[in-house]
Amino acid sequence: MSRDTLPQDSDQKAAPVGATLARVPFFEAFRFWLRLGFISFGGPAGQIAIMHRELVEEKRWISEGRFLHALNYCMLLPGPEAQQLATYIGWLLHRTWGGVVAGVLFLLPSLFLLIGLAWAYVVFGSVPWVAGLLYGIKPAVAAIVLAAVHRIGSKTLKKPAQAPVLWAIAAVSFIAISVLSVPFPWVIVGAALTGWLGHRLGFGQFTGDGGHRMGRGANASGPTNERTCVIDDHTPTPLHARFKMSRLAAVALTGAVLWLLPMGLLVAWQGWSGTLTQMGWFFTKAALLTFGGAYAVLPYVYQGGVEQFGWLTGPQMMDGLALGETTPGPLIMVVAFVGFLGGWSKQVLGPEALFLGAALAATVVAWFTFLPSFIFILAGGPVVESTHGKMQFTAPLTAITAAVVGVIASLALFFIVHIAYKTGTTGTFWQKLDVAALGLAVLAAVALVRYKIGVMPVIVACALAGLVLGPTACC
Repeated sequence: MSRDTLPQDSDQKAAPVGATLARVPFFEAFRFWLRLGFISFGGPAGQIAIMHRELVEEKRWISEGRFLHALNYCMLLPGPEAQQLATYIGWLLHRTWGGVVAGVLFLLPSLFLLIGLAWAYVVFGSVPWVAGLLYGIKPAVAAIVLAAVHRIGSKTLKKPAQAPVLWAIAAVSFIAISVLSVPFPWVIVGAALTGWLGHRLGFGQFTGDGGHRMGRGANASGPTNERTCVIDDHTPTPLHARFKMSRLAAVALTGAVLWLLPMGLLVAWQGWSGTLTQMGWFFTKAALLTFGGAYAVLPYVYQGGVEQFGWLTGPQMMDGLALGETTPGPLIMVVAFVGFLGGWSKQVLGPEALFLGAALAATVVAWFTFLPSFIFILAGGPVVESTHGKMQFTAPLTAITAAVVGVIASLALFFIVHIAYKTGTTGTFWQKLDVAALGLAVLAAVALVRYKIGVMPVIVACALAGLVLGPTACC
């Protein structure tokens, strides 16, 4: 057997006579996943586009059909779909360790960067020029959330006459979160049940494709399929990717141990009511509720981190999201900022070790937030590989996505309210209104939605404008 073929235990026996299955050297894949961790800006859409361009169009490691099939599964899961997609492809190429390496390298750069930025924030956040930068970045964040509402809503809801039920789901979700303070999990469950029932009743608006289309579409045709991929549409499923009940049980058991062991240590050390223990439990629940991406779960994180536990304040939450937008990796990594500030304010390792305690809290939060994503992929991947073209989850997914539009809209309203008024100002409504911040938000929204300018240029421009327009500009 040549060096370019799979090892004997891969799936060589299942391949047609004469078929040769190429393999990607592990170190080459390692270098790609490491580089991806540092360049994965632009949110999930941008990160998925980078992987599609490099893995499908340039490196030819996976075909368009297999790429989209994996992506559709990741879209159905709670958690960051781009990170899960990287884990899935890494697992498909190089077994369990390949998936672990791909997923971890996708996360580590943003974790380290956010810990550093969070430290600078708590130490230097009151410096006038830093406050000016944040003054400009906050309207940009509000605009980014508004753009997310527009982007997701335009794809999911379409026109009211075409999808009235989906519009109703979005409106009810908005009212439930922003007015009635209904817990986020109930909103998601209600939307999923509505989608399932709507599909059973024959509502056509619930029968979308449930996935992403990359330029030419989801079909396995066109220029990207003219050359053979390492994992092509008709490549036999490798042996390690075939479903086995024993393997599923082993992955589930390993996941349970990886959750129970650190949680047990935290309970033994701090008790159930300890800050780190509560962070582990709260962000485990958050990890299971992140349908629709980070923007959808941020209201839930806000409810817990700000209102329930007091780990940070509302304005600090906005600042954390602003910093999260400027770093690579999944936006949900902003939870590490929440953990850092919570560990700092609660002094989890005492007043003499504020940074170490805060960094430990951020690491604990990241562990419990992202562990389920790895388990979902490593446990469910073999099932997905056996169901090409057979997945029937589009109706609940479409309804959940419609609900996510309403949830994100409530988050946008929250951010707009927080930038609309000048801090510490008294007087009439018009005297308290922060026209400069609202104007920045409008200009940023127009740049993002109308002119399709990237997130990073908008954030940089708003940050520089904050230095000029902010309350510290005169200093």
